[in-house]
Amino acid sequence: MPPSSRPSLFPPAPSPDTGSLSDLLARTFGFPAFRANQEEVCRAAISGHDLLLVMPTGAGKSLCYQLPAIARGGTALVISPLIALMDDQAAKLSARGLSVARIHSGLDRQTSRQACMDYLNGSLQFLFIAPERLRVPGFAAMLGKRKPSLVAIDEAHCISQWGHDFRPDYRMFGQHLHLLRPAPVLALTATATPVVQKDILAQLALNDAVRFIHGFRRDNLAIEVVEVPKPLRTERALDLLRDPARRPAIVYAPTRKDADETAATFAAHFPAAAYHAGLDADQRERVQGRFLDGALEVVVATIAFGMGIDKADVRTVIHTALPASLEAYYQEIGRAGRDSLPSRTILMHSYADRRTHEFFLERDYPALDELERIHKALARRSGDGPIARDELQAALRMDAEIFEKALEKLYIHAAVNVTYDDRISLSPEANGWRRTYRSQADYRRQQLDLVGRYAQGHACRMASLVAHFGDTADSRRHCGHCDVCSPERAIAQSFRGLTTQEEHAARGILKSLRSGSSPSTGRLYKELYPREDLSRNDFDAVLAALATAGLVFIEEASFEKDGKPVNYRKAALTREGEELVEGAPLDLSLRERSTRDTPKQRKVEKPSRNIQEKPPITLSPQGAALEQRLKEWRLTIAKKDGKPAFFVFGDSVLRSIAYTRPTNLTALAAIHGVGAAKLERYGADVCRLCAEN
Repeated sequence: MPPSSRPSLFPPAPSPDTGSLSDLLARTFGFPAFRANQEEVCRAAISGHDLLLVMPTGAGKSLCYQLPAIARGGTALVISPLIALMDDQAAKLSARGLSVARIHSGLDRQTSRQACMDYLNGSLQFLFIAPERLRVPGFAAMLGKRKPSLVAIDEAHCISQWGHDFRPDYRMFGQHLHLLRPAPVLALTATATPVVQKDILAQLALNDAVRFIHGFRRDNLAIEVVEVPKPLRTERALDLLRDPARRPAIVYAPTRKDADETAATFAAHFPAAAYHAGLDADQRERVQGRFLDGALEVVVATIAFGMGIDKADVRTVIHTALPASLEAYYQEIGRAGRDSLPSRTILMHSYADRRTHEFFLERDYPALDELERIHKALARRSGDGPIARDELQAALRMDAEIFEKALEKLYIHAAVNVTYDDRISLSPEANGWRRTYRSQADYRRQQLDLVGRYAQGHACRMASLVAHFGDTADSRRHCGHCDVCSPERAIAQSFRGLTTQEEHAARGILKSLRSGSSPSTGRLYKELYPREDLSRNDFDAVLAALATAGLVFIEEASFEKDGKPVNYRKAALTREGEELVEGAPLDLSLRERSTRDTPKQRKVEKPSRNIQEKPPITLSPQGAALEQRLKEWRLTIAKKDGKPAFFVFGDSVLRSIAYTRPTNLTALAAIHGVGAAKLERYGADVCRLCAEN
C-alpha cells in the first residue's frame, strides 16, 4: 500500500542516514546492529507513515515503535492490553534512562493523575495505557490536548473480532484516533492472519498504512506433531526431557491442575516448577526469575506463561494438548531457540483434545435460539423500559450459565443495551447481530478445524505456519528438519515399514492417481475401499507415508455451501510419483500411532454437559452476606468502568466465590470463570473482601 502523506505538527522527523540511526540504536539500546526487517520498519515510522507490523514473538517488534518514538521526539502513546507486559517494557525503558509512565487498573489514582500531568506538560517520552481507560469520560480528550508524536497499538490482534484474543475495549479505540492525529499510528502484533490484518486496518481506518508481514520462518526449529493418548503424555514428555541437551524447556499444559501435577512429576528428576495464573504474583515472579537465571530447567505452564519472557536458550517446547488456534501455537513455540541454535518443538494430541475444545466452544457460544429467546422477550416489552437482568432470567426460566453467555454475546454484538447495574433493553441499532454472531462462532470453529488439520497434515510444518500468516513469498520452501521433511530425525515418535495390506493400499493409491485426477482424499478412499476393508485412519496413515516420501502431494482446498466454507484435502501425484515405475519397490515409513480413535471411542470421549453439571450451591448466612458484599463491590467497579456488571464477574462466579471464600490468588484462580486477566485486575480486592467477611 502507498505510504500516508499526512503532514505532521512536529518538526520534520529526522531521516537519519544509516550511520546516525545505527548510532541511536547502539547509544540507546546497546545493540550493535538491527535484526532482520527492523530498520525498514523504523524508517517508515520515523517518516510519519501509518503502518501494520506483523512480526513473530522474539523478532524485536517492540523496538520498531520504541526507536522511532525516540527519534521523533515528543511523547509516544503506547496502548497495551497486558499489564504485566506493559510493566515489563516500561521498566526496561526506564532502566535505559528514558522518561516513562503508565496508567492502568493496577496503579493508584494519584499515580495515574501524576502520569496525566507529566504527559500534558511534555516531560514524558513514553506513556503506556490500558485500553479500558478510554471508557473513562474525558480521558481521550485529555490525551488529545497535547498531541503525541507517535501512537503504538500493541497486541493489535485484540482489536479484531477474528483475533484469538478479541477484546471489546480495544475495538472502540479507533473512534478516538482522530483526537490524536496527526501522529502516525503503528499497529503491532505477533499473531494476525490475513483476515485479522484486514480487520485491524479497517477498525483503525488506516487506509494508507504500509504493511510489514515478516519473519515467520524459524529455520532453527524442528517441529514434531505426535498422536499420544492423554494418560501417557506426562511420561512421554519426561522421557524426552531426561536428556540434559533438551533442557531448558517449556512444557505447556491445558489446565492449572495439569501444570501442577506434571511439574511435580518432573521435579523428582530435574529442577522444575509450575507457572500459571493461579499462583500469586510473588510465586510467579520467583518461578520466572529462577527459570531465567538457570536455577529451574523446566517450567510447566498454562498459556499465562511466556508473555514478555526473553530466555534465549530454551531448547525444547512441548505442548501436552492441542492448542485452540494456530496463532497461539505459533506464538508459544516461538519461545524456543531465540539464540538461533537448533531447538525442537513437540505437539502431543489425540481426538479427545478436539472434543474438549468443541465442548468449551459450545459453552462459550450458545445456540442462536438461546439468544433469540432473550431478544424476542425484550422486543415484546420494548415500550416498558429496561428490565432487571434477574427478572428477565426468571421470566425466561433459562439456565443461569447459558443466560449469562447469551446476554454477553448479545451485548458484544450490539443487540442489547446493558447498564452498569444490569438493566437490559433492546438496542435500537440491533440490525445484523445474528449474522455477526454466527460469523464469529463459525470462525472460532474454523480455528479448531485449522489446528486439527495442521496436526493431521502431510506438508512441511514450518511452511504450513508461514503460509497461515500470509507470508506467501516464503511459504513454498520446506524446512528440511520437521517430522514431515525429516522423519528419521524425529525424537517423539517412531516409524515402521508397511504391512502387506498397507503396501497394497499404497500401490492402489498411486495407480488411481496416475489417471491425472486430483480427487478429494475422502472420495479416493470411498473409490478404493467402498466396503471399508481398510479403516479410514489406516488409509490416511498410508497416504501420509506417500506424502512424506514425496510421491503424493496433499493440497488443502475448500468450497462454499450454504454460505459457509467447507474444507477438504485433495491428493495428486508429484513428479517423483509420476516417474515411479509401476511395481517398483516402495521404501515407505509409516508413523506409529499410540492410539487409534475408532468411532466408538470418539463417542465416549466427547464431554457431556450432564457430566459437567454441578448441583446448585447453597450458601450459609455468612456466605449469603459475602455474596451481597461482592455484588456491591462489582456494581462500584462496573459503574466506574461504564460496563455491565456481568462483565466484571457473572452471578454464578460470585456465588462460587462466596461459597469457597478464597483468601489468596491460588484459591481464587481455581474457581471457574476467574481467568488470568480478571485475576490480575480484581484478585486482590476479591481476596480482601473474602478475608474481611
